[in-house]
Amino acid sequence: MEIVASGIRPTGNMHLGNYFGAVKSFLKMQYEYKCYFFIADWHSLTTHPKPDDLRKSVKTILAEYLACGLDPEKATIYVQSDVREVVELYLYLNMCAYLGELERVTTFKEKVRSQPDNVNAGLLTYPCLMASDIIIHKAVKVPVGKDQEQNMEMSRHLARRFNNIYGVDFFPEPASYYFSDKAVKVPGLDGSGKMGKSEGNAIYLIDDEKTISKKVMRAVTDSGPTEPNCPKPEPIQNLFTMMKIVSTDDTYEYFDAKYNACEIRYGDMKKQLAADINAFCAPIRERISDVIADDAYLERVMAQGAEKASASASKTLDEVRRIIGFKPYH
Repeated sequence: MEIVASGIRPTGNMHLGNYFGAVKSFLKMQYEYKCYFFIADWHSLTTHPKPDDLRKSVKTILAEYLACGLDPEKATIYVQSDVREVVELYLYLNMCAYLGELERVTTFKEKVRSQPDNVNAGLLTYPCLMASDIIIHKAVKVPVGKDQEQNMEMSRHLARRFNNIYGVDFFPEPASYYFSDKAVKVPGLDGSGKMGKSEGNAIYLIDDEKTISKKVMRAVTDSGPTEPNCPKPEPIQNLFTMMKIVSTDDTYEYFDAKYNACEIRYGDMKKQLAADINAFCAPIRERISDVIADDAYLERVMAQGAEKASASASKTLDEVRRIIGFKPYH
C-alpha cells in the first residue's frame, strides 16, 4: 500500500484554508493509503511560541483533526516532537542542502521580509525539516496546498541527492497530491489571495455564527461592475471563490449571473456566504468542543500515534545510518 505523509503547524486554530487545502485530502486518503498525519510542533519553533501556548495549540489541532473526521484507527496521527528520529534525519538532510538553494526558496524570502528581526536558521532550513517529515516514512504522496509546491520540490530534490551521494535507491521522490485536479487555494476575504493566520484574514472552524458573519461582512468589495460580463477584480473574485467552495452550485451561479448582469448586491451575497460558511462549520465546531474536553482520549491518540510513527521512523533511520556509515541503533 502506498504511503502518505503530511502535517499542519500548531500556530492556532485550524481555518478553512487548512481544511480545504489539506484536511479534506486527509479524510479521503485515510481509507485508500497508509497515512501518517502529524502536528508539526518543531516547525512552529521558528516563531518562538511560549511553552503553554505550544502545548495548548498541539491539543487544539489534534482535537480539530479528530473532529473533522480523521480516524486514529485508520491513519497514524501523531505529534512531530514525539518522533525523535525526524530531527536526526533533518541533520543528515541539512548536510545535503546548499545555502544558495535554500536562500532562493520563496517562503524563506517572504519570511525575511515579514520578520526581519527573526531570520533564524530554522527558517532557512525549513525545507529540510519538511523533507525529513515526509521521507522518514518513505512517503510517495503528500497532500499539500499550492503555496507548498516549492518546498515539495525541495523534498524531492533532497531525496534524490541523498540517493546520488550514497549511490543507493533508498528514498522515493514524494509527489504532491491534490484533492481535486489542481491545488485548492482558499482566499482571504481582505482582498488578498490567500487565507492564513499571519495575514489576519482567516475564518476558523471554531468561529461561532456571529464571528463568521462579522468577518464576511467586512470582506473587501468595490462599487460593483460597470459593464456586463467584465472581469472580476481580485477581492471580488475571492468572494466568488469562497462561495464556490462552500455554497451550492445554484447559489454560485445565481450571484455570478447577477454580477455579469451588473445587478449584484454585495450585501446580499455576503449574507448568503456567511450563512453557507456557518452551515459548513457548525457541526465541526460542535464536535471540536466535545473532543477537546476529553483529555484522556487525546492522550491515548497521541500515545498510539507516537508508537506507530516511531516504529516506522526508526526502521528508516537505522537503514539511513547504515547507508551513511554509522552504526544502527537497533
